[in-house]
Amino acid sequence: MARRCSVTGKRPLTGYNVSHAHNKTKKRQLPNLQRKRIFVPELGRTVRVKLSTSALRSIDKVGFLRYLKKNGLTLQDVT
Repeated sequence: MARRCSVTGKRPLTGYNVSHAHNKTKKRQLPNLQRKRIFVPELGRTVRVKLSTSALRSIDKVGFLRYLKKNGLTLQDVT
């Protein structure tokens, strides 16, 4: 399974570790992804999704379906 947030689309970034002598080595910056079961009261059931923690905070504030609608997504897009 891809390391990608199903709601925000966040995925790994690449960059460099740079030493004092300016030697560069590649590194990957991975998003903080969590597999969560979110209860959707409008549907009366839980949904399993892979979310970044920033998306999880936003969902806690606004609500899952309202956050999806705000980002132009449907429930079928993320499950």
